[in-house]
Amino acid sequence: MAGHIQDRWFKTARNEEGKLVRVKTDRFGTGARYRARYVGPDGTEKSKSFPDKQKRLAEAWLNETAADMSRGQYVDPRANRITFRQFAEKWVKTHTTEINSREAAERRLRLHAYPYIGTRPMPSFQPGHIRTWLGQLEERVPASSHRRIIFGTVSAAFAAAVDDGLLPKNPCRARSVQVPKPAPPRVAPWATAQVLAVRAALPRRLRAAVDIAGGCGLRQGEVFGLSEDEVDYEGGWLRVEHQLKRIRGKYVFAPPKGAKARSVPLPGSVAAALREHSKLHPPVAVTLPWRTPDGPPVTKSLIFPSRSGSFVRVSHFNDHVWKPALAVAGIIPPAEEGERYASAPQHGMHALRHFYASVLLDAGENIRALSQYLGHADPGFTLRTYTHLMPSSEGRTRKAVDGLFKAPQNHDHGPEAAQ
Repeated sequence: MAGHIQDRWFKTARNEEGKLVRVKTDRFGTGARYRARYVGPDGTEKSKSFPDKQKRLAEAWLNETAADMSRGQYVDPRANRITFRQFAEKWVKTHTTEINSREAAERRLRLHAYPYIGTRPMPSFQPGHIRTWLGQLEERVPASSHRRIIFGTVSAAFAAAVDDGLLPKNPCRARSVQVPKPAPPRVAPWATAQVLAVRAALPRRLRAAVDIAGGCGLRQGEVFGLSEDEVDYEGGWLRVEHQLKRIRGKYVFAPPKGAKARSVPLPGSVAAALREHSKLHPPVAVTLPWRTPDGPPVTKSLIFPSRSGSFVRVSHFNDHVWKPALAVAGIIPPAEEGERYASAPQHGMHALRHFYASVLLDAGENIRALSQYLGHADPGFTLRTYTHLMPSSEGRTRKAVDGLFKAPQNHDHGPEAAQ
């Protein structure tokens, strides 16, 4: 038996003759008689009280606790007092150092988990509770890809609870729990004519942003955070070392997504457009905090400043510059008078990255190189996203055979002669 049992009603003392005898304590006859104690895996003492005549139950409880420890199924008793929301609110503050990711996880939990499972004590969770929650989630969130992200956040919180000894196992990983399946990505890249039409509809001071995004595959924050010192005109390279990022309504300079700095080939046509742009609209020095709103100030010479000589506010750009250009190009319908443009997530500035990927794949570039240029952490993600844009094997076969047997029209030989 692990630990020991204290009898609160009796204690051992020496009588007048110096012998050890049992005597009644001041608590005799009141409250729970037995107190079972043990030291938990975290090094702190745990205890549970039992009434009179239940010493055997106290011993059994200690033995069961010891067995759970040896099997790795021990659950800290304090977990009975902790709800999912109480644990998740503490966990989400420390599960990542990336502020935007942390805030996104907190928002997913607050909107889609706490209203359904937030008040349930941690040890009481069973796979059935997760299945019920997923059914409720399906009614509220139609997109399976979004549900999968929400589910992943909740599962990560439970995994942390298991690590902390509050749960014996993660209920989200039970066989009976069906993880929301990701919607198969099916990127439909713009045609060149659409890219050029949108470019022409933008203000002249921002047209070269299309060249950078569509010709080098930069993200929107990387385009508007691009500084003069990141462009190597002579070597033909673009160094992506930071981005313009919005955190809690405030803009900062921050490392690229995933803190993954990279070098991207700078095509001659894009370099020429960028040189011409810089002559007409010289770069402007802009100072912003680094990484967080209270970070140290950093100054960058931005190639695409705003009309007022500061940085481009992406939210304003998307609603008042980009979407009107999409409407002029015929990609989205024009907005009704006095109304905002309809949501068009597939036609955001990110569409230019998809265009860039489609051009490179059509030219025969390999997935690993494309993944590096796009700044993806995993080439597998690039492959899953753009595999349908890769030239088919049968198409390459036809092209290879046609090239082998193709002959001038006035020659009396060809595939027929080979027969």
